[in-house]
Amino acid sequence: MKEKKILVVDDEENIVELVKFNLEKEGYQVFVTYDGQSALDKLQKEEIDLLILDLMLPELGGLDVCRRIRNDDILSDLPIIMLTAKEKEVDRVLGLELGADDYVTKPFSPRELVARVKAILRRTDSSKQEKNETKIELGEIVIDLNKYEVLINNNQVNFTPKEFELLKLLAKNAGKVLTRNFLLKEIWGYNYDGDTRTVDVHIRRTRQKLNNNLEEDVEYIETVRGVGYRFKELE
Repeated sequence: MKEKKILVVDDEENIVELVKFNLEKEGYQVFVTYDGQSALDKLQKEEIDLLILDLMLPELGGLDVCRRIRNDDILSDLPIIMLTAKEKEVDRVLGLELGADDYVTKPFSPRELVARVKAILRRTDSSKQEKNETKIELGEIVIDLNKYEVLINNNQVNFTPKEFELLKLLAKNAGKVLTRNFLLKEIWGYNYDGDTRTVDVHIRRTRQKLNNNLEEDVEYIETVRGVGYRFKELE
């Protein structure tokens, strides 16, 4: 199997070295930069499989880097893990809304970060390799599993990797209520110690993209209060 390439971006050298050391122990090829613009330059030169991105960077901040990546035709699907200060909840939520796949708060356990890296890469690989079922069609929505794209009324709508996985899982289980904890385990691959806000953020963003492109006034993703979410079962 091809060695996975990970780019670590943080202006604190001790954190960069700690993350690099632990990732290389797991067999990953690790690149490092210390500012946002250098990160974008590196992404143009190397085929990176995952980005670990600090939000507080000199000159070009992490949120701006994330925004540029999601607006880039080539890089838009790149998995991103944000590194955030514990008290910066607003930045954390904004980062998720801009399309980051996950976040880790400082100070963090290297073991936890590695576990999250593995979970995201495993999920990305399994999605790319899924061959048995090629399409999920529900009403105006067509989820093409081979092309990794979503068509609504024959128009392609861009979803981030986590949004796509979330939409696919809900659609494959149409009519069934999926709890927030189940979604965390299946999509993110680990426990959040009860913090399910990241699910709510991704659901809100996915639902908004559906509603903005649907002709029918149908709420495809239904909230089951206090439990989780359900994709509307169509008759």
